[in-house]
Amino acid sequence: MKRFTAMPPFILLDPLLQGWLLEDMGRGDRSTATLFEGDPPVGHAEWTVKESGIIAGLPIARRVFQLLNDQVSFEAIAQEGESYERGQAIARISGAMDALLTGERVALNLVMRLSGIATMTRQYAAQIADLPTQLVDTRKTTPGLRLLEKYATQVGGAVNHRMGLDDGVMLKDNHIAAVGGIATAIARIRGQVPYPLTIEVETEQLEQVEEAIEHGADIIMLDNMPLDQMQQAVAMIRQANPRIKIEASGNITLETIRAVAQTGVDYISSSAPITRSTWLDISMKMQ
Repeated sequence: MKRFTAMPPFILLDPLLQGWLLEDMGRGDRSTATLFEGDPPVGHAEWTVKESGIIAGLPIARRVFQLLNDQVSFEAIAQEGESYERGQAIARISGAMDALLTGERVALNLVMRLSGIATMTRQYAAQIADLPTQLVDTRKTTPGLRLLEKYATQVGGAVNHRMGLDDGVMLKDNHIAAVGGIATAIARIRGQVPYPLTIEVETEQLEQVEEAIEHGADIIMLDNMPLDQMQQAVAMIRQANPRIKIEASGNITLETIRAVAQTGVDYISSSAPITRSTWLDISMKMQ
């Protein structure tokens, strides 16, 4: 089943795209600017994938070119979230040659990065597609690229975890250590959390799971637990309060994700689709 994916609005993306264009252009594209006198000619280009993968980010590439020249025509042949094979065309672009040449690198970099993330995300999601467990991403993202990298995991079939620290309360091991325990941490924060934010607690031992249940955690994360211990934790939580959501995390790989899902957890969080993915190779050729 294809998931709904929400691309960040351009009111948020435009300042980022403009900044990346300025980073690449510096004081001007000296190569392109010196090639043409007067109005640049109209150019035509085609994007082709050089290896198989899931495509993500073509609407963002279109915006890159149109920030340089709003008359550029960017035809996305590929569909976001669909798989394409080596040699297939995924986009055709027409417009002023200077806009095409100046925007090429930024646009390609973004689509190659996002498509690589979507491709690996799909591999992870496929391992548990027939199970009720959902794959979620993490905050381990490239600074400045979080909005787009998390968009790419959605395209690949994952669900977004917190976008930032203000999206929800997650009491991790260092928070708990800083105040002396789960009970104290939840008690201090419960009355301060605005509705409807939830409180998630990271646990590593069954005793911590018991404490999180007792003190009303909304979500309990089972972090780096062996499978047998994870199964015990899931049984404890389901028996005590079936409304508590359960998340598994820690060293999730393509080889282990299915076994983790079979313990009965609601969510599996993994940074791998973002932190371990490689760029999908895409080329742009002038026609």
